[in-house]
Amino acid sequence: MKYLFGSIFVFFTSNLFASANDWQLSFQNPATNLMQEVIDLHDLILIIMTVITLFVLFLLFYVSFRFSAKRNPTPSTTTHNTILEVLWTALPVVILVVIAIPSFKLLYKQEKSDTYDMTVKVIGHQWYWEYEYPDHGNFYFESYMIQDEDLQEGDLRLLTVDNPLVIPANKNVQILITAGDVLHSWAVPSMGIKTDAVPGRLNETWVNVKEPGTYRGQCSEICGTGHGFMPVVVKVLPENEFMAWANEAKNNYAINEDIQPIASPEEELVLSKNDVIKLEVEEKKL
Repeated sequence: MKYLFGSIFVFFTSNLFASANDWQLSFQNPATNLMQEVIDLHDLILIIMTVITLFVLFLLFYVSFRFSAKRNPTPSTTTHNTILEVLWTALPVVILVVIAIPSFKLLYKQEKSDTYDMTVKVIGHQWYWEYEYPDHGNFYFESYMIQDEDLQEGDLRLLTVDNPLVIPANKNVQILITAGDVLHSWAVPSMGIKTDAVPGRLNETWVNVKEPGTYRGQCSEICGTGHGFMPVVVKVLPENEFMAWANEAKNNYAINEDIQPIASPEEELVLSKNDVIKLEVEEKKL
């Protein structure tokens, strides 16, 4: 029996099945410590579920054999067993506590960190993402999926965008998530992130990616006909490369804050009849 449990544990925790590939059975390789903790919690619950399932299966076979009508022509008159009743009430409570404590700790840890090195804001739209960088010039840009006819060699269909979110590696990045129209969900499985984007509400999560690379996800909340066509792509760069990108991006995606006049003196201002009457009334008041 111990070899069976050992084989199940090794099979589901092996990195052989941890990257995105054909016949994948487990998670992608964890890009963050948080995702590694999610996998560890999953493995713990999987073992507990397996033990409970095998125990219940054993009881079913045992009861069917031991208390069959053929073996017990005269049924027992026993109706209560205090010890058994205490056990089958207390043991599930203990099991739930064992599961709940690490679950609550992980949920809290996913929400906030003690310190942040930078902040980005994610806004979901129908059907694309908008990314803002308030700490690096307050610029923003939009991220659209690349259509099939525009894919280049090596691009992944439905998982490639024109402008990915770019963040530095080994930095605590605060991610503020909201939506501009309907419910969305910003999800990157390898980072352990799946946070709802709710109109009028700002949800918070954070990430610290260990290795530079490209990480992909998708909107995970049904948001309309384009739900399957708004992928999430996060490009993680070394810190020096990120700073170089941010300096260049401030120019490429700069927000023009110059206030343009509504009409120049040379242009004729055309008013409707109602506007003329309104202006005459205001002049009389003055």
